[in-house]
Amino acid sequence: MGILLRWLGAFFLLAAIFNPTSLNYVTWARGSWDNQMPLIVFSGLILAVLAMVYVVATMRSIGILGAIIIAAIFAAGLWVLTDWGLLGLENSALNIWLGILVLSLILGAGMSWSILRQRLSGQASVDEIGG
Repeated sequence: MGILLRWLGAFFLLAAIFNPTSLNYVTWARGSWDNQMPLIVFSGLILAVLAMVYVVATMRSIGILGAIIIAAIFAAGLWVLTDWGLLGLENSALNIWLGILVLSLILGAGMSWSILRQRLSGQASVDEIGG
């Protein structure tokens, strides 16, 4: 459940920053800069701090190479789906959502890497051992 919540947090954070609908920070900031500049700056700083927490945790746990490998796996999967005709490149909104999904999965994996590594290897941490 914790892994799913970390991924959902990353997905909603990225979607709040930018998505193909009009309900995102970038569109709001562009349209309301003159009227709501202090609130836009404040909200942007909050979003930046939250994004930085995810990015730093991901880079510390899986590193840049791990992030590139995960991105390459998803890119190859999308390539296969496109080659089979199941996914088209002409729908830019879908492509943006897929980009948000892939980035959120990378950030979610980075935030959850220690949990995933323990489960895959069968190891237990000191906190999990009852005594």
